[in-house]
Amino acid sequence: MKVTGSTNIMIRKLIRRLKKEKKPLWRKVAEELEKPSRKRAYINIYKINKYSKPNDVIIVPGKVLGIGNLDHPVTVVALDFSASAIEKIRKAGGQVLSIYKALDVFKDFKGKSVRLMKQ
Repeated sequence: MKVTGSTNIMIRKLIRRLKKEKKPLWRKVAEELEKPSRKRAYINIYKINKYSKPNDVIIVPGKVLGIGNLDHPVTVVALDFSASAIEKIRKAGGQVLSIYKALDVFKDFKGKSVRLMKQ
């Protein structure tokens, strides 16, 4: 059986762009996005709250869902967000960014405050 990859042209372009980046983190995100959509990460707000510190950058190669509460400001970078997740992150004083925009914004970030969250 032939592996075809994503049929969404925007995700395929994003994966190609991520693979060209010099940071290993972006290449790891590209690997995660190459998986079938049913195997992508779905992370809830309570998990972000549990495993992050104030002002961390959280990268989710999938969708962020709005179950739980967030009690400190974080910047969340993901492929997609639910409406309630966006509302809760902004209410806590955090930022919401798509992976597309994050490639331009975080050209030279330091790895200590950046976390990749998968399942």
